[in-house]
Amino acid sequence: MRRVHALLDALGAAGVLGLGVLVSCAFFYFTVMAPAERELAAQRSAAERFKARSPYQPVSTDARADKLRQFQNLFPPVETLSDQVERLYSLAHNAKLELRQGEYRLEARGSGLTAYRITLPVRGSYREVRDFVSAVLAEMPITSVDTLRFERKKPSESQLEAQLRLTIYFRSQDGIESK
Repeated sequence: MRRVHALLDALGAAGVLGLGVLVSCAFFYFTVMAPAERELAAQRSAAERFKARSPYQPVSTDARADKLRQFQNLFPPVETLSDQVERLYSLAHNAKLELRQGEYRLEARGSGLTAYRITLPVRGSYREVRDFVSAVLAEMPITSVDTLRFERKKPSESQLEAQLRLTIYFRSQDGIESK
């Protein structure tokens, strides 16, 4: 212990401070800089592997048109719109939901699909609304649930007011048909 005191006295305040900075720098290097250098090397290696990949080759336009045609043919034609709306009302009836007057809007899209947006205010229990939404998504995969909002007038009421915004997608009248 005396030797340490003698060494510290010989170094003086500036020497002790310099020794502390040296130890701090070594600690900083091994805990921060060395891992950062390894990460940088790994990133450079990944970048080199990415550059070495074969260049991008676009798919032929005929194949893309066929894929687009196949995708659009997954949707029913817009002429079946009334059947799909009937199916929707049937699912609501099966779920024992009370439907109120809704809003309906047909929107043509540039993608060859037509969107039929339906906003339905419904009244029923949470379970009935949940069963209805589940049935719609399971039995009508061409339908998306865009918004679902619940409101209960009183905490003790079992019935709640819900507003559903659904979109049913159809193949446009001028949509691509299969060859």
